[in-house]
Amino acid sequence: MTLLPVDTALARLLALAKPISESETLPLDACAGRVLASDLTARLTQPPFDSSAMDGYAIRAADARADVRLTLIGESAAGHAFDGVVGPGETVRIFTGAPVPEGADAVLLQEDAIRHEDGTIGMSFFPEPRRHIRPRGQDFREGETILKTGAVMTPSRLMVAAAMDHAELSVRRHTRVGLLATGDELVRPGEPRAASQIIASNTFAVAALARDCGADITDLGIARDTMEDLAARIAAARAARLDVLVTLGGASVGDHDLVQKALKDAGMQLDFWQIAMRPGKPLMVGSLGDMVVIGLPGNPVSSLVCSLLFLEPVLAKLAGLAAPKREADVIVARALGENDKRRDHLRATLDRNEQGRLVATPFDKQDSSMMNVLAQAGCLIIREPFAPPLAAGETARAIVLRDPETA
Repeated sequence: MTLLPVDTALARLLALAKPISESETLPLDACAGRVLASDLTARLTQPPFDSSAMDGYAIRAADARADVRLTLIGESAAGHAFDGVVGPGETVRIFTGAPVPEGADAVLLQEDAIRHEDGTIGMSFFPEPRRHIRPRGQDFREGETILKTGAVMTPSRLMVAAAMDHAELSVRRHTRVGLLATGDELVRPGEPRAASQIIASNTFAVAALARDCGADITDLGIARDTMEDLAARIAAARAARLDVLVTLGGASVGDHDLVQKALKDAGMQLDFWQIAMRPGKPLMVGSLGDMVVIGLPGNPVSSLVCSLLFLEPVLAKLAGLAAPKREADVIVARALGENDKRRDHLRATLDRNEQGRLVATPFDKQDSSMMNVLAQAGCLIIREPFAPPLAAGETARAIVLRDPETA
């Protein structure tokens, strides 16, 4: 079988994923990071009145001259407007955010005001009309569409949604992801295990990555190497109306690799299997009804690398989000030999040199079973198929796993 190039495989996977259109209504304080399912329109005008931008005195600009002495007739504070009218020769003490009283058309800063012994107000600066006044509707007006469908609710957008008087928002529901580990050799952490068994560690890494993409996780447990157990868990995945089913291990075609067969028996349309990459060659992708199926390798490092390259972008598309931009140029600290026909992803530490450039130092051991090496890595150096040798100090592309300043 011809191995599929990484970019082709990703494009075919993304073609299977249709952005989620279903929505739910949530309280505003539960909407951080969520994606708007409909346009958001202002329910009021902001500010709702002409307001003062500074502490000072509300005046008539026509009174702004050197010899004026204004009579102080009241005060306007935020939440406590002055309800009279400012006439010629009069002023009102005003504070930031307070309504500008009728008749006034400028604000004299308090530091530019001269307080005379008789209580009248003079001025050392002569403001022109509208000086230091925020006009009604300067920010937005009632009925104006401020946030469009598909906007991600960042802190600043939550702030403006609240200011528009929205206590609830219609947002796209979270992507539903099911994780199904497979294999007689697997047990959960803390459970008794036989001498030939190992800990099922992949689930925790993949679940964490999916949650970072905003997904809700359904743990379908560990399926034993029987068609009956696999069929039952696949049926549970369909009953849960998952958007994505991620299987962990068993997707090859050995005597004990039953996942692909069980999924086909359940009706899965296999799109492709086996990628020209290392680690992660035995990646499987298909669809089961509306559910996208991704069969990750059972090898822990392969599983997580494939999750970064394939699961993360597909979850972003389903959620209506931009996929994280992980790639960056790095300086390789050691010479790298010529690559073979598969795209390679070399685990490496990541630092910055004195010029601020990223420097990647590949680990000596790259065995895909070594989880500790991946845990220490700050990036994956990308080596394209048949890439020529690379000397120390030359530049390569890399998938950044974490900022070098992060512990």
